[in-house]
Amino acid sequence: MLERRQTRRVQVGSVAVGGGAPISVQSMTTTKTADVDGTLQQIYALAGAGCDIVRCTCNEPEAAEGLARIVPRSPIPVVADIHFQFKLALAALEAGVHALRLNPGNIRKPDQIKAVAGAARDRNIPIRIGVNGGSLDPDIERRFGGATPEALVASAVRELELFGEVGFDDVKISVKASNVPVMIDAYRLLADTVDHPLHLGVTEAGPPPAGLVKSVAGIATLLAEGIGDTIRFSLTADPVEEARAGRQLLEAFGLRERKNVDLIACPSCGRAEVDVIKVAGDAQAAFADRQIPLQIAVMGCVVNGPGEARDADLGIAAGRGKGHLFVRGKIVRVVPEAEMVDALVAEAEAIMAEGFDARLAKADADAERIAAQTREELLQIQGLDVNHDSERIERVRSATDG
Repeated sequence: MLERRQTRRVQVGSVAVGGGAPISVQSMTTTKTADVDGTLQQIYALAGAGCDIVRCTCNEPEAAEGLARIVPRSPIPVVADIHFQFKLALAALEAGVHALRLNPGNIRKPDQIKAVAGAARDRNIPIRIGVNGGSLDPDIERRFGGATPEALVASAVRELELFGEVGFDDVKISVKASNVPVMIDAYRLLADTVDHPLHLGVTEAGPPPAGLVKSVAGIATLLAEGIGDTIRFSLTADPVEEARAGRQLLEAFGLRERKNVDLIACPSCGRAEVDVIKVAGDAQAAFADRQIPLQIAVMGCVVNGPGEARDADLGIAAGRGKGHLFVRGKIVRVVPEAEMVDALVAEAEAIMAEGFDARLAKADADAERIAAQTREELLQIQGLDVNHDSERIERVRSATDG
C-alpha cells in the first residue's frame, strides 16, 4: 500500500478530500449549465462511470440559476467553476453548491477574492484554488519568467494568504500545467509548501490516446510518491471517459476497490416517494455477491428518475406505492414498492442471461402508461417547485444584481 502524504481534510458535500480519505475522481460537465435536464443526465452518466465529484461551469447568471435546480437533484456533490466574475461565485453559493473553484489568474482584485472567501467561510463551503499554467496572473508570470513550477505555487500561496486575511482555510489546491514535467515539479513543490489536500491533473491534455498518456504520466507519478487527494483527467473527449480513466488508474494502484455493480442513487430531494438511502443500501447488499457488471440506478421518484438516469443499464423509481422498473430509460414493469429490490435483482439477472434487446421486447404493455399517469398524479399533488428552487433562484438573482 502506498504511503500517502498527510493533509488536512476538506468536506465537499458527502465526499471527504484529504486527511486519509479515499482518493476521489472528478470530472466536469460539457453541457450548458442552464440546460438543467441535459446537465443532470450527464452528471448521472458520470456518477455511473465512477465520478465522485462533478464540476459545472458558472459563467453567466443563467448558469447560476441552473445550479439552483441541479444541486438538489444531483447524485454527487457539485462544484461551481467560476471564471472572471466574483458575483457569480456569490450567486453559486446561494444556489447551494458544495464547493467553488476559483482561478487566481482570472479574479485578481483582493477585495473581490476576500468577499468570496468570506461568504464561503460563513456557509462552511470549501474552495479549490485552481492555478492553471495557461492563465497565470501576468505579474507573477513576469516575476518568474513564465509558467514555471515556482510561479504556479507562488500564485496558489498568494491566494491562500488572501483567504487567510478573512479567516478562511477550508481549501484544496491544484497547480495544473499542460507540460507534464512542469506539472509534476509544481505539485512536488506545493506538497512541500502547504498541508492542504491537492487536486491532481494535467490541464488541456488533449484527446485520447495522447491525452490519456500525458494524464497518466503526470498523475500516476505523483500518486506513486504519495501526493494527491483527488484527481481529474482533462481530456478532449466525453467526460465519462475522464471518469472511467480516473477510476481505472486508482484501481490499478490499489487506491480504490474494484466494484461489480455500479450503483447510483438520487440524493432524495423533495419529490422522493421512498427512503432512497435505505433502498439503495438494500440494493447494494442484494448485489454484493453477484458478478453483474451493470450500472444500476435507485431513484426516489418516477417524475424525474427514469429520464435523469436513462444512461444507467437498469433502474427503479418510486411513485405512489409502486416501483417503476426501467431498462436504459424505458419503463418495462411496475411492481409493488415492497418488491423493488427483488425486482431489480431479477431483472439484472434476466438481462445478463437474455440481453437488453430481449428484455426490452418483454416490457409490460401498460408499464409506460402507468408511469405517465403516476407522474401526472405526483405533479398534481406536489406541484412543480417541490424543491423550492424559486427561493434559491431569487437569492441567486440578488447576488448577481447586487
